[in-house]
Amino acid sequence: MSMEKGLIHVFTGDGKGKTTAAVGLSIRAKSRGLKVLFVQFMKQSLGGETELLGRLSIEVIRFGKVLSPYFHPDADTGAIRDEALAALEVLKARLGEFDLVVLDEFNCLLAENLLTEDKALDFLKQKPGHLELVLTGRGAPRSIIDYADHVVDVHEIKRPANARSEARKGIEY
Repeated sequence: MSMEKGLIHVFTGDGKGKTTAAVGLSIRAKSRGLKVLFVQFMKQSLGGETELLGRLSIEVIRFGKVLSPYFHPDADTGAIRDEALAALEVLKARLGEFDLVVLDEFNCLLAENLLTEDKALDFLKQKPGHLELVLTGRGAPRSIIDYADHVVDVHEIKRPANARSEARKGIEY
């Protein structure tokens, strides 16, 4: 059940809920018979939503070597860049197999200088016509926002007091 013309969605901004929205969209698509791939960059641990997605027969790929230099300042940034480019090559070969593909934290690859805007746009331009593609993560650059069909900018308006702002299992992760 492919779509005639798939769109590119961008979920960006400094607020909470970008990945959560992408997970929800993945579940909705799967419930309607679409074939879904959920890809994660910059996340190393299994658990939570990705385990559930797997149980729903949504394929999950984690590129665990594509780390955030912000959270891993001692990591070799050049090696991470190479891993990010290799991941895109793996994905290019598989995009045609799916109706919906989520690239979780894709925007962060650009924001953290692991992927150039030119390489990202080249990747997006090779998207199969039927494919619905979702890009999440803070810091989506203007070029990606302009190229996308649907953009959501999630802004944080209020945050719990610092004493309560630690990530909570089942809510923030």
